[in-house]
Amino acid sequence: MNVFTDAYQYALTNSSDLVQALQQHLRLVAVPLSVGLLLGLPLGLWSARSRAASTVLINSFNALRVIPSLAVLFLAIPYFGLSFQSAAIALTLLVMPPILISTDVAFRSIDPMTREAAKGMGMSGGQVLRIVEVPLALPVIIAGIKTATVEVIASATLAAFIGAGGLGTFMVRGFALYNNAILLVGAIPVAMLALGAEITLSRVQRSLQPPTR
Repeated sequence: MNVFTDAYQYALTNSSDLVQALQQHLRLVAVPLSVGLLLGLPLGLWSARSRAASTVLINSFNALRVIPSLAVLFLAIPYFGLSFQSAAIALTLLVMPPILISTDVAFRSIDPMTREAAKGMGMSGGQVLRIVEVPLALPVIIAGIKTATVEVIASATLAAFIGAGGLGTFMVRGFALYNNAILLVGAIPVAMLALGAEITLSRVQRSLQPPTR
């Protein structure tokens, strides 16, 4: 039997463990991504509105991108232990930069004349934001969310190194046992999740693109 057949058989034999690992992995993706959106979107908007905020926020989060996720993970361990919290913090720091930066770029690239025209029509600042700016900014924001989602799906496998579970558990086990079949049981679902997120969010992004003349 080839390695893929072995992986399939191992997955069937350990189906309950695989389902549990998948649930843990999805939680490791959903929690950091939710926190990243709650913080990154308003901070990105603030950054686009304020030059001082932009300098501090963009430089700070760009610096975070240089630090490997595994390093952040181990830095969190002394404070939060070998736990889900440590993994969630490290992964949240991973998803923040693309969300914040794409939001900043999206709002900053809107033509000022468009805002002025909307205000000239009697719209308030809030109406301009909701009716004009957000629809124009969404395609670029979704691009950042797509990048963050794919990155966190892949990087959530690192949580297995501190016992936080997820599909990375099978990958760590496969490396430890020099067994490619076990490794693939974790790697293939991660690749499928990342590909599914890429395709889905790309379609959403295209659907939000304003029509071109």
